[in-house]
Amino acid sequence: MLTQLEQGAKVAGAKQARRALQDGRAKALFLARNADPDLTQPLEQLAQDHQVPVCWIDTMAELGRACGIAVGAAVAALL
Repeated sequence: MLTQLEQGAKVAGAKQARRALQDGRAKALFLARNADPDLTQPLEQLAQDHQVPVCWIDTMAELGRACGIAVGAAVAALL
């Protein structure tokens, strides 16, 4: 699933992922296990409400690399 994120259209960051979920554009939500639960938990619930699969990634650094950015990412969405 992480390979799909690396190769597909995506957004990184909580605001953009939330918008993609609310607009119905998100096909999958990726959350970093070491991210702040106060940030990830509401997005996980929103994804479940919209029946979007959630994939947990071990670290923010790994998720950031998959998004092609030089910093860690707590949240990303596959579009």
